[in-house]
Amino acid sequence: MVDSTLNQIFNAKMSEGDFNRLSSFIFDQSGIKMPPVKKVMLQSRLQKRLKELKMTSFKEYADYVFSDEGQKNEIIHMLDVVSTNKTDFFREPVHFDFLVSNVLPEFNSNKRESNCLKVWSAGCSSGEEPYTIAITLNDYKQNNINFDYSILGTDISSQILQKASLAVYKEERIVNIPLETKRKYFLKSKDNTKKNVRVVKDLRNKVIYKRFNFMDEVYNISESFDIIFCRNVLIYFNRETQENVIKKLCGKLKSGGYLFIGHSESIMGMNVPLEQIKPTIFRRI
Repeated sequence: MVDSTLNQIFNAKMSEGDFNRLSSFIFDQSGIKMPPVKKVMLQSRLQKRLKELKMTSFKEYADYVFSDEGQKNEIIHMLDVVSTNKTDFFREPVHFDFLVSNVLPEFNSNKRESNCLKVWSAGCSSGEEPYTIAITLNDYKQNNINFDYSILGTDISSQILQKASLAVYKEERIVNIPLETKRKYFLKSKDNTKKNVRVVKDLRNKVIYKRFNFMDEVYNISESFDIIFCRNVLIYFNRETQENVIKKLCGKLKSGGYLFIGHSESIMGMNVPLEQIKPTIFRRI
């Protein structure tokens, strides 16, 4: 009986109608575009939810998503499954070079009420970006004793935030990091059968994680930031949504603060209070 149910799940096909219902709902909830070419991908990813819920068709699943119970319980799980979480340590290294050579000396030389640099990693995925930021800022802090920092990491996926908070990674994920940095900031697993490393506690304690949806009407984050990383997030939104997101991010960015976006992204022609410093680096006017 169990094998029969599993076969039904794995053989289930998503109809055009169910795809349209679900893709429209995903866009409304998260801003993530789901054009027809992504139907097979969506079908494949949602099979995990069908299995979990013991459902044998996508129609049954779609009906559940739109039910009162589904609205309360399933949306977060669905978005966890469909979110793309590709990231690396020191991805797009030019940003971290600019941080060290320009942003940090500028911040440290300006007289201000607080010497605590506030950074937001928006769309932080499994934590590689916020921990890369933390490594960069901690190295700087060791030579500038009055300097301090705090990092907020946010993502729409509760599941991926748990992974980020745990900060355990396969050794292969840090293979390109300099040996000195690896020794300083990563601990090898005591279990030799597991080729895992974990970010050291002092660094983990500098990052706070919070679930966040770019589609929220108001960004319910009380503080403002000196730096916002929002990289490789805009590519999943249409142009109108991109501009709305950037405007709301700017509302949380201090005057003179910096916004970093991905190298495949552009905000050219948008009506936003930013000046371009480098192709993917902007300053709040």
